[in-house]
Amino acid sequence: MAQIQRLPRHQNNRLLAALETEDFAALEPHLAFLELQRGQVLYEPGQTIRYTYFPHDAMVSLVTVMRDGKSAEMAVFGCEGLFGLVSAFVTPQAFGRYIVQLGGTASRIEVTRMHKAMAARPAIRQLILHYTEALMAQTLQTVACNAVHSVEARCCRWILMSQDRVGKGDLPLTHEFLAEMLGVQRSTVSEVTRTLQDKGLIRQGRGAITVIDRPALQNTACECYEIIRQRYQQLLPQTYERD
Repeated sequence: MAQIQRLPRHQNNRLLAALETEDFAALEPHLAFLELQRGQVLYEPGQTIRYTYFPHDAMVSLVTVMRDGKSAEMAVFGCEGLFGLVSAFVTPQAFGRYIVQLGGTASRIEVTRMHKAMAARPAIRQLILHYTEALMAQTLQTVACNAVHSVEARCCRWILMSQDRVGKGDLPLTHEFLAEMLGVQRSTVSEVTRTLQDKGLIRQGRGAITVIDRPALQNTACECYEIIRQRYQQLLPQTYERD
């Protein structure tokens, strides 16, 4: 796949990079550059959302936490998007737990500043609306995917989506993490990844997975990966990479 172009600082995020110079200039003075650590919880359910984040090479998951402590992923955010804005339009409270799954850098801006920029700059507002629709399509497709597709197919989809957002073949993904994201037992993930490795699609290391044969991995993934990817490419052609 094509490598992500590394632009200076804030514009490592593709949404920010897609803005015209004058629109980006309206946001830049209010953007802060920060490191996100793997496992860091940015918001817990019900907490007030104060900042909108634009990931660069980090990946953040929104997970729902059940009463028994089990959790499952609802959405994933990387360099193609943002988080901490859509759920703050009406009530500024987090839907679930926002947790950093792959550490890296991000830019953030106060939610109130982001709202003002969207009100004053139509191009910013339009870009955010396109992203919101793509994110909703991703979330709804994932719900259907979790209901009808095999763990192997869903695991391949998740690995591919992670690679799309990180832009490299080596992904620091543990079996425990994949099990939590897929809502299955760790032993199930271990069996699936061992099968994928035996087929030559991936290579497992200590706390990491390396994509070896991306085309074959795409063929093994369920149709949801391509449906989600095509929706992003349709709505955000300037931000979502093509193979």
